[in-house]
Order: sequence, then C-alpha cells, then structure tokens
Amino acid sequence: MTNLETKTISLESLGIKSSTVRYQLTSEELHGLTIEKGQGKESAFGAIAVNTGEFTGRSPMDRFIVKDEITKDQIWWGDINIPFDSEKFDKLYDKVTAYLSDREVFVRDSYACADEDYKLNIRVVNEYPWSNMFAYNMFLRPTAEELKDFSPEWTVINAPGFMADAEVDGTRQHNFAILNFSRKVALIGGTGYTGEIKKGIFSALNFILPVYKNTLPMHCSANVGKDGDTAIFFGLSGTGKTTLSTDPNRSLIGDDEHGWTSENTVFNFEGGCYAKVIDLSQEKEPEIYGAIKKGAILENIVMDDKGNVDFADTSITQNTRVSYPIHHIENIRVPSIGKNPKNIFFLTADAFGVLPPISKLTPGQAAYHFISGYTAKVAGTEAGVTEPLPSFSACFGAPFMPLHPTRYAEMLSEKMKETGVNVWLVNTGWFAGPYGVGNRMKLKYTRAMINAALTGGLPEEITYEDYHIHSVFGLAQPRKCPGIPSELLSQRQAWNNDEGYYETAHKLADSFRANFKKFEEYANEEILAGGPPIIKK
Repeated sequence: MTNLETKTISLESLGIKSSTVRYQLTSEELHGLTIEKGQGKESAFGAIAVNTGEFTGRSPMDRFIVKDEITKDQIWWGDINIPFDSEKFDKLYDKVTAYLSDREVFVRDSYACADEDYKLNIRVVNEYPWSNMFAYNMFLRPTAEELKDFSPEWTVINAPGFMADAEVDGTRQHNFAILNFSRKVALIGGTGYTGEIKKGIFSALNFILPVYKNTLPMHCSANVGKDGDTAIFFGLSGTGKTTLSTDPNRSLIGDDEHGWTSENTVFNFEGGCYAKVIDLSQEKEPEIYGAIKKGAILENIVMDDKGNVDFADTSITQNTRVSYPIHHIENIRVPSIGKNPKNIFFLTADAFGVLPPISKLTPGQAAYHFISGYTAKVAGTEAGVTEPLPSFSACFGAPFMPLHPTRYAEMLSEKMKETGVNVWLVNTGWFAGPYGVGNRMKLKYTRAMINAALTGGLPEEITYEDYHIHSVFGLAQPRKCPGIPSELLSQRQAWNNDEGYYETAHKLADSFRANFKKFEEYANEEILAGGPPIIKK
C-alpha cells in the first residue's frame, strides 16, 4: 500500500515491521538528511561527499546466486557465480529484515530499462539516505502518474550496517550481495559500497534479457550521432568507457549498461552515470566535471575544510567515484534509446604497449576478444602488483554475467552479421613501450581515431592497401588515419626495438591463449580462429 500524498508505504509484505518509512524522498531531501545525520559533507561543487566505509569497491568473492529450479541448469557456476543455498538465503533474509524493522528506512520505487517493452520495476529499501539517493541517481525515475499503480517486480534490500555471521549464515565473511531469481530479490549487507546496488540489478538483467527476452545485455556505454548512428563502447574499469562515450558531438545514451534487442535497438538500463574521478580535470573531461553539482554523490574522495576536492589523492582508494542523474550531462538522448548500431569499440588499456592503437576486427576476432575481455593491471593499482599483469574479464564484465560467456558472444556474433556493424579494438593504454617505459596514449588521439571510425575515415573493407595485418595477433591495423601522425599507428616502429617488442607481444599472445583454454570446448571454429594465430618459432 502506498499513499503518494503523505509519502508513506508499508513494508510488512517484505517482513520489515514497525519501521519509520521515508518513501520517495527527493534528491534534495536525501542530501540534507545525509548531512544532518553526519554521514556526508557538502563539497565546493555542491555535490555531497560520502565515505562508503570498509568497502570502496565491489567484493567479487562475496557475490552469490541462489541455486534453485530457475538457476541450477542455466548459470555458469564457479568462482564468479558462486552458488548459495536457498534455505540459507531465506534465514538470512529474515535476519536482515528483522534488523531493518523498528528502524528508519528509505524506500524508492524506480525502474530499469528505458525501452517500455523491457521495463523492470524495482523497489529499493535502504538503511542510509545517501544509498537511497544513489538509487535515485542510477535507476530510471517514474512519474507521479506511474507511481500510482506501481507494482515492483524486483526488490533490492540494502543494509550496510548488518553484519552476517559466516559460520551460521553461509556467507564467506560478514558482507554479501546475493541474487535470488525465484524470490526476485537482491539482498545486500555488510558493505556501504553503492555499486553493489546497481550491479545487483545489472546481473539480474544479464540473466533475464537473454533467457526470456532474446536481448543481448552489455556492459558498455553508448551514444548516437546526428545522423542517428549508434556507437557502443565495451571496456573494463579504467579503459575510458565513460569518458569516450561522453562526446559533445554525440548524444549520450548511457555510460555503463545496455540491452541490444532483436528489433536492432539499444536501450540504457539506467537513469544515471557512475564515473571514476581519479585525476579528473575540467580540461580533459569537461562533461563529467560539469556533472558534479548539487544532486551528485562523490564517493571516497579527499577534500579540504572548504570542500575543495583533490581528484589526484587516492589515499582512500583508487576507485574514487561520482554518481549523478543522466540529465546532469547536457547532450543526452531522450529517451535513452538508440537505433541502428553501426560501430562497436572494444576498449583495452594494454599496459604492455604492444596492441595497435586501433584495429578492425572480423566477426570471429570480435567474438574471441569479446569473450577474452582483455585489459591490464598496472603497478600500484592492487597490492602486490609491481609490473603490468594481463587481466581478462569475459564479455568485458564477467563479474556480472550469470550465463556462460559464449552465450553472450554468440548473440553478439549473430547481431554483427545481421547488421553489418563494424567492430574495432582500441588500445587506450601504453604506446612506444610498456608501462614505465612508454607513455599512455593521449586522449585527443584516441578520440580522433574513434571519430575517424565513426565518420568513415577508416575503410570498412580490410585490404592490403589500407590495413597491415599484425604478425602476432592477426589484427588489421590501419596504415593511415585522418588527424593522426602515421608514426602513432605502429607500436613496433614506435618501440624502436624489434626484439623487445616481439618478445613482449608473443608473451601477451600466450596469455590470451592460456586464458581462452577454459572456453575452447564451448566455442565454435570461427571464434577459435579469431585468436592470435599460432606461429612456429
């Protein structure tokens, strides 16, 4: 039962009793309550700054899926999708709802999926006001009219202050994020990191859309040009997914989570953006910088007594973030739907400095690199990382993909063939040498290469005149690109050390092959042929 006039709601049906329910508060009200409760401070931008506590990022080993009749034969079980006992879930759920009973809780009704045909109604129950403000920012916001007959299909219950007893509750430690597809609940406890809220629903949609809706879910950003052509950007954290899709000359559809339908449209799951702000500057990323204002939430940043933020200070975490509603970006697509995808970009920050700055992929190569989901960790990003390490995350989002990666890859391959979309591999990482020797590719050059691909400045057909085939990876790298000096297109030449270059390139190619072994028995011949060719040395 809801009463929109007095903004009250009953949570008895969820097992949450005698709570003081703050229903559908505005962003301004939640901002004020966060400060009033001493849980956050206002920055000089006007945005609120909070500290998420012990966890400043997701905890992949504490993410579970309840194994039941719906999931047992569908989920790709393992270290990513960890099974959780159904009875244990029910008992833990009861403990969490008992914990939230007799407390003040913040409730928000919202939805995911901008396309009306794929809409998923969500009720979010939060212990903290700023977590509820995050839900306001990140999910789509119903109108007052839509709220009158609102019926939630999925529920997110978020209790950062509740600590599980691992031995009793079946968790690994005190924090957890558990999906239950039978009960349609995302249960989160023991962590204040807000990303668990949005990724819980993203993971659910990554199962629902392909299994029931014949739609490919994607961990990607997307934008649309003035001619209506849609571009899709896949990439792991730190590769430039949000930055490169936020383009003043193209309308932003969304920065992180999308679906690609059988009708060949692309829709945003979300109503906001969740951007990394490490080393953020107005000069390099003016749109994201400008989005940090009243209504945005800064997470785990360092600021002085006057509220001035030091975006270079990573003393709390490398994973400093801002969430904001998408309308904080000026040039957006309304509604967040694009048609006619023409170009897909796989972004990788190759810290070994061997992959070409841009290369064109065949359908087989696209599927192979999609399943691989390569980027690299550089020294200092994680404890114990002292030199570049290859990092592979299937479908550029393995932690959120419940099905086997080849199911998503085959869907992508089919869509590529149906639509004739061009797929490009873009190295936003190091050039002319590995991390510590070479330099990070300048953002202005990466933007210029992507713009060339979008506007026809790079030929669609792979011919010897236009493309050089990389001898180690088999990738077609353009011989020239508008606005780019030719010496910036060849890593090998830029290294000026053939022996060192090829030694590093072969080492990385071997890492690709070793990683792909776990997918070989599921992949078809075309996908297998898309990897680095085996060269007899």
